[in-house]
Amino acid sequence: MTRPRIGLWLGLAVLTVLAAMAAFPALFTGVDPDAADVNALLRPPGGGHWLGTDQNGRDLYARIVYGARPSLLIGAGAVALALVGGTLVGVAAAQLGRIADQIISRLLDVVLSVPGLLLVFLVVAVLGPGSSTATIGLAVVSLPGFARVARAEVISLRGRAYVEAAYGFGWSRPQVVLRHVLPNALGPVLALATVSLGAMIVASSSLSFVGLGPRPPTAEWGAMLAGSREFLALAWWPAAFPGAAITLAVLAITTVGRHLQRTVDGSTV
Repeated sequence: MTRPRIGLWLGLAVLTVLAAMAAFPALFTGVDPDAADVNALLRPPGGGHWLGTDQNGRDLYARIVYGARPSLLIGAGAVALALVGGTLVGVAAAQLGRIADQIISRLLDVVLSVPGLLLVFLVVAVLGPGSSTATIGLAVVSLPGFARVARAEVISLRGRAYVEAAYGFGWSRPQVVLRHVLPNALGPVLALATVSLGAMIVASSSLSFVGLGPRPPTAEWGAMLAGSREFLALAWWPAAFPGAAITLAVLAITTVGRHLQRTVDGSTV
């Protein structure tokens, strides 16, 4: 029991630091992340640059700090949109009758049948590249998973005694759903959201890597990786540190999410 607890607290500590970086980057560095210095191109870690500089002479530490906000915000925004939309769709499928359930389920199957990356590219092609577009595309890809979990939970709850009793007292279906069904169905959906956040951060970094995320010179971890790939033979640090930031964020989120999921499933205390 001790090892999972240590992992949980480490994950929470990392997430707290990353959230603080995203919200208040100026507290962690006073360096302008976009300030280029032609006299400090690809300078190794040390001296006035803790993590070195990139191919444009920009401070890597400052760019990683300021890159936390767009890197985390795209993934978190996609999960939030998918959670809200998926929950509403799942509840509607479970509560509006068999015909509505079949129609909604078939539409979700259609979305799931399209490769996720291809669907994101389609959304970006229609709306144009950028942070908001990447967020919407990733939300569309994730929504069917949340909808299915919400639907399954609502179906399992609607036959419970307290739900039947609420109907017996004359409550309307919207009242029962809002007061009894939805609050009890949110646990597994929120656990899925926490686990999915790590995957969304990787996906958003991947979109930035191929040029479909925030536009330059915005500091974003995936875009930093993309910009450094042509200089790997000369310097390892412009790619290593953004990659380490992505890995650390995903590990911390996944650790906390798995613990939350096990707690919801009742397999841990």
